[in-house]
Amino acid sequence: MTITPRRLDIRSLHPQSRAVHAGTERSQFGETSEALFLTQGYVYPDAATCAARFEGNDPGYIYSRFSNPTVSMLEKRIAALEGAESARATATGMAAVTTALMGLVGAGDHVVSASRLFGSCRYVVEEFLPRFGVASTLVEGADLDVWRRALRPNTKAFFLESPTNPTLDVYDIAAIAAIAREAGIKFIVDNVFATPLLQSPLQLGADVVVYSATKHIDGQGRCLGGLIVTSDKIIQDHYHTILRQTGPAISPFNAWVMLKGLETLSVRVERQTANATELADRLASHDKLKRILYPYRADHPQYELARRQMRAGGTLVGLELKGGRADAFRFLDALNLIAISNNLGDAKSLITHPSTTTHQRFSPQARQEMGISEAYVRLSVGLEHVDDLFADIDGALGAA
Repeated sequence: MTITPRRLDIRSLHPQSRAVHAGTERSQFGETSEALFLTQGYVYPDAATCAARFEGNDPGYIYSRFSNPTVSMLEKRIAALEGAESARATATGMAAVTTALMGLVGAGDHVVSASRLFGSCRYVVEEFLPRFGVASTLVEGADLDVWRRALRPNTKAFFLESPTNPTLDVYDIAAIAAIAREAGIKFIVDNVFATPLLQSPLQLGADVVVYSATKHIDGQGRCLGGLIVTSDKIIQDHYHTILRQTGPAISPFNAWVMLKGLETLSVRVERQTANATELADRLASHDKLKRILYPYRADHPQYELARRQMRAGGTLVGLELKGGRADAFRFLDALNLIAISNNLGDAKSLITHPSTTTHQRFSPQARQEMGISEAYVRLSVGLEHVDDLFADIDGALGAA
């Protein structure tokens, strides 16, 4: 027995309200917080019901590898927040990216991707897919003409991040979506840096949006998770079976943590974004910095596009020091409040040196082509007071 929820049109609510209420289902106990169903499998009242579940004629649960009540609540909530028909949760963000791509292609197909990607994403496109007979082409994402020129008769998907990891490039999602639509192919956008609150790729024409829920959605460094957000048809035609049979499943506990994270996502992202914006402005004229990268600053290469496409500049700031790796390391080692970590989107401010961490496997030439110098660091701004963050950065820059 379950308690029938009050009649509420989730679609009429603002995103902040959807992030708190969408997808909630209460058991007969009427719990306030979403229930955590830590179960591997399910029992059936009789053999006929069991058979009907496996045939798809009964809507109940079968096995938590591909369906679980807590996970379902997370999927419904993120779909509502994104304004999508459907979503599926995975164990990690990279499981979401890999499944999103693999579900659209087969041997003999072709994928076009922006070249400026998180290191693991680029591995999937550049090295993993070709192992299964799927060719890939990497392009300069800001150049619309190269997307068109890269198309082949067997192209099945476009893929990009915007803003990119770690250099915060912003790509014209609507324009690239139009190219994909005209070619009859699917378009996947990794929206991790912007979060569903600051950018809506599906409304801009993308077909599939992926998230590492590990980042802002959890937002407190606790659990791993990933999300694929799209239409019912794409889920059924491309992802349902592969998720069911291959098992990149999120645990119910992690899904519950992500549900709790979504409840506070809007207040965290708003504060972190405000901090990031102020820090970028304060640091822009610092004599130890060669450049600052922040999408909502007028000196960002795609500033006008960012203002048009995003609702705010986000929680990440790129800092390039004058000098090289030794200067960057001295700066990182002199920080006291901000921690060195390769994660991002956390309540705590974190900083990383991409050329020796997230992108260390690439050649110096490849990193240069991606805009990643030895003196570049990626700052994920947290919830601390902005004065404390600035003092920590300013003092550490003095040491560099």
